[in-house]
Amino acid sequence: MAAQNAICISVSEVKTEQHGPEDEFDYSQRGQWLRAAVLGASDGLVSVASLMMGIGAVKHDVRAMILTGFAGLVAGACSMAIGEFVSVYSQRDVEVAQMKRDNRTAGNNNEEISEKEALPNPIQAAAASAIAFILGAMVPLLAAAFIVDHTVRLGVVVATVSLALVVFGWIGALFGRTPVVKSCFRILVGGWMAMAVTFGLTKWIGSTGL
Repeated sequence: MAAQNAICISVSEVKTEQHGPEDEFDYSQRGQWLRAAVLGASDGLVSVASLMMGIGAVKHDVRAMILTGFAGLVAGACSMAIGEFVSVYSQRDVEVAQMKRDNRTAGNNNEEISEKEALPNPIQAAAASAIAFILGAMVPLLAAAFIVDHTVRLGVVVATVSLALVVFGWIGALFGRTPVVKSCFRILVGGWMAMAVTFGLTKWIGSTGL
């Protein structure tokens, strides 16, 4: 009986060792770079596609659409990198200050931050945002670059962007271990709304002769 109990305990320990790291993994640790990457990619995709749809509402020239999208790519990538760097650096300063206050409260004179890996990395977040923005923005640019017919071009941009939004939503849900359908639906509807509003308002303003 004792031998059977020992075997059961050993098997239980083996299972714990095999599945423990996965079960105990804190997926919130991925939040820093995952949030920056997913936000950057979806923002690049939606904002550049919306710009292209807006200019496509009043101009049929493919060159104008591509130049507008490229300008949006460069400006958006720079804006995302700078904004993410400043935001995350501010968050890091707040967390460091709080850790120092906690050390003083606990009577610990050593204020050295020992868990630097747990602090947000502003450079990592800025680079992830910029690179992801560029990758996302390239999707509508490539989709429109080789299509001559204006109507077909707009349709291809919408279809390609929709597919890319679903993929981004699926990737974010996969790495974050969140519901896939909800994530994909949320990002897809948001992208459709942004493109529709930009197209409609630009079309309306263009028709008024402003």
